[in-house]
Amino acid sequence: MEKLSQSYRNRLLELLHPLDLDRLRQHLEPVVLEYRQSLYKANEPMTSVYFPIDGVVSLVNTMADGSTSEVGTIGNEGVVGLPVILGDRLAPTSTYVLPGTGLKLPADILTAELERSSRTRIVMLHYAHAFFNQVAQSAACNHHHQIEQRCCRWLLMTHDRVHSDQFLLTQEFLGMMLGVRRTSVTEVARELKHQKLIGYSRGLVTILNRSGLEKRACECYAVSKKEFDRLLGHPLGLREPLSDEVGL
Repeated sequence: MEKLSQSYRNRLLELLHPLDLDRLRQHLEPVVLEYRQSLYKANEPMTSVYFPIDGVVSLVNTMADGSTSEVGTIGNEGVVGLPVILGDRLAPTSTYVLPGTGLKLPADILTAELERSSRTRIVMLHYAHAFFNQVAQSAACNHHHQIEQRCCRWLLMTHDRVHSDQFLLTQEFLGMMLGVRRTSVTEVARELKHQKLIGYSRGLVTILNRSGLEKRACECYAVSKKEFDRLLGHPLGLREPLSDEVGL
């Protein structure tokens, strides 16, 4: 199945000047991101930041009654640990992971590089702007669009990032990401499967018809993607992962 060209490295690191990236390279630690792993918990200090390569990290807010809702997602276009870029170290939300790989960097190293290099600082601030635009679009999407449209949008965003037509995703996890009951996700998944847009078995989602999902999704997917491309440039589509260069 034809898929849009996506970077097989971390897109944000690709944007750095080679000299700036060289200073970071020796501090980048390859990590495996486990399913539903918590990288941070809300109101805890951040000692490291993470650059996903083929995993997806969801930022999740938890209400007083224990209900949860995703407020943003981060893949290989960005970095997990945005407060560090903005001069803070306290995590505002909890994080949950769809499995994959990434690169871990001490927060102190990134802070020092931001102070040293205006080029790195501009790249990171452009990403912060794009991410906040994604969060704003998601807030509007949750208010105006139906569950099925939002589900298709989420599946497309994940498909862009994992470099595979198949990925692990339970209905419970997706319900938490969308802020809806599991029964609602079950109904939507059944319909998408019936329409042969996805396959779904034992917690594994298979994207069967991407163009069909794009037609069923709301406009928010295209709006957010266009904004990331405007601020970060189009993905380079390189097939050699940066992780190979640091020993993963």
